Amino acid sequence: MMKIQKAFVLPVLIVSLLITTIFATPGPRIKAESKRGTHDLVIYQNLPEVDAEIEDSKVTLRALHIHKQGHFTEVTQGLTWKSTNKNVARVDETGTVTLSGKKGRTFITVKDGSKTDRIGVYVKSDYGSKKESKPGIEASLVRQKGKRYHIIKKAVKGLSLEEKVGQMLMPDFRTYNGKNVTEMMPEIESLVKKYHLGGVILFRENVVSTEQTARLVADYQKASNKFGLLLSIDQEGGIITRLQSGTDFPGNMALGATRSEEIAWKVGHAIGEELNALGINTNFAPVFDVNNNADNPVIGVRSFGEDPQLVADLGVAYTKGLQESGVSATAKHFPGHGDTAVDSHLGLPEVPHDKERLKQVELYPFQQAMDEGIDAIMTAHVTFPKIDGTKVISNKDGSEIAVPATLSYKVLTELMREEMGFEGVIVTDALNMKAIVDHFGPVDAAIRAVKAGSDLVLMPVGLEAVAEGLLNAVKTGEISEGRIDDSVERILTLKVKRGIFKSETPVDIEKEIDNALKVVGSEEHKNVEREAAERSITLVKNENALPLQVKNEERVAVVGSTYLDELFASVQKHHGNAFQLRASNTLTTQQLEELRTASAVIIGTNTSTVAGRSPSSAQMKMVNQIATELDVPVIALGIRNPYDIMAFPAVDAYLAQYGFRKASFEASASTIFGKNNPAGKLPVSIRGNDGNMLYSFGHGLSY
Repeated sequence: MMKIQKAFVLPVLIVSLLITTIFATPGPRIKAESKRGTHDLVIYQNLPEVDAEIEDSKVTLRALHIHKQGHFTEVTQGLTWKSTNKNVARVDETGTVTLSGKKGRTFITVKDGSKTDRIGVYVKSDYGSKKESKPGIEASLVRQKGKRYHIIKKAVKGLSLEEKVGQMLMPDFRTYNGKNVTEMMPEIESLVKKYHLGGVILFRENVVSTEQTARLVADYQKASNKFGLLLSIDQEGGIITRLQSGTDFPGNMALGATRSEEIAWKVGHAIGEELNALGINTNFAPVFDVNNNADNPVIGVRSFGEDPQLVADLGVAYTKGLQESGVSATAKHFPGHGDTAVDSHLGLPEVPHDKERLKQVELYPFQQAMDEGIDAIMTAHVTFPKIDGTKVISNKDGSEIAVPATLSYKVLTELMREEMGFEGVIVTDALNMKAIVDHFGPVDAAIRAVKAGSDLVLMPVGLEAVAEGLLNAVKTGEISEGRIDDSVERILTLKVKRGIFKSETPVDIEKEIDNALKVVGSEEHKNVEREAAERSITLVKNENALPLQVKNEERVAVVGSTYLDELFASVQKHHGNAFQLRASNTLTTQQLEELRTASAVIIGTNTSTVAGRSPSSAQMKMVNQIATELDVPVIALGIRNPYDIMAFPAVDAYLAQYGFRKASFEASASTIFGKNNPAGKLPVSIRGNDGNMLYSFGHGLSY
């Protein structure tokens, strides 16, 4: 019997060991694999590029693995966090440090099994007692010092030339094979990896819903190689709003009308919170152009206004709000696209002013943005012949043209870098715009942009050709590798500063989506949207027509073509007995008769061009016809451009709302019916067609 038992023991042990091996938790093995090739473990907040603070008695520390090749990745699993003095602060398993309320010092340490790092926490005052008030606390992180924390130069040295060039490329995948890209495709994932892309820009076609956008963004980050991607978007607010499920904040000129830095900060911060929740880390906003040309077809209401100080003050406030949310801001379009009458999407504009004039007007807001620490600046496809008079031969017709700022060494390096002192990332405006593609080949344009001083090549035409072209330019000596290294160092510095890393552990996408659904379009953000819209409405003219006082049984007509439904719906909320008349041309006798049944007429006009606001345009002829032939109050609303009144100065009342988003229509309707007292001030001056001043900068009526 004993012999049988002994003989049976060995096979049982072997089976038991096999079962344990097969079904054991994979943690230790994964941990070992994730550390393979790891050179060091550092706390993110110890890096000199990081400006970390303790807020509301808490801070969440992050840890990075520094790999032997030089690149770095974020590590969240297999870590042990400890505090050496729990009386001062405790730390949980996620690295979140919570102050106890007692003064003193402690070190927070992190270990991954073999490597360790620490950071100091110093609390100067005890706010745990009733005698001390919480706002008086002084607590700070005391970062450690040493070569191990200077990770960026080492990372650049460890990259191949192909990887360096890839970091400088930011294409768009708006569509692929004729379809909008709303989810990751194997072909796109392959391109991200093959070209070691540093970033991707998203458009409205890509960001349809909150859940879908969060998944797409997470998949882009998952597809990246050694470093996290700069996921960018043009979420300016107003007429340039990409998120289809986000809050539709009023644009810059509406903010200019509020004259409120506080509101500009709130809007910037709320936009940043929504982007951050979706995983979008870079916003190509705000516009710092000074719109001092009423004929500007591309900037217009995207600008805060015509006054350089107003643009600087509100632009900086917006920037601070955006970047304090964790999202990079980008000032555009350097050195200034405001005083142009040509759309650079369609042609090559020129700004003829000399440097002294530029310093006083166009350059002033950009200098303030630089001085306040904006992360990035976007270039303008505009020529500045008094700054750079270099001539090149156009591919379009063989004519001589001046070099646009995007491709100008004198503008980007000598002016922006050396004279104005900007140390952040320079990104080109989209290289697929006609101002560039008509006159320069796609590869030539990219090479010129990099030689001029650009760090990020945005939306190159032909990813493969441009990548190869830049590589060949370095190999032949046309571009030095040192020049490439400088750009990659700035790009990686931005990524480190904003905490953009490749994660060793896939994100919990369901958790990310759940958070995004709470943040994007939140009631808090809707309140900011409402406040900004209501404060922006500018009552430019009022001949005893407003606030509109009509009896319930009296009819109110709402006339227009574009955005008529939005305007009508807003009016109906205040007066149920309203009707709409869709028209964009001179009215028929029958239409005029219908309008004569109304006790007041509200007309919405929408223009974006000089021709559109000309008195001879069909829309403006209609407004003047109504104002002339009807004996009831005629109230005009400039839906987009405040300049529309130039074409119909005879209306009884005129309001400017600066954009076509829902909140602005509702704010205008509330103003018309006396529920909102208009407080907006014109951010631009309005001259008549004869050049004489109609309404000056700062003009605005109220009730």
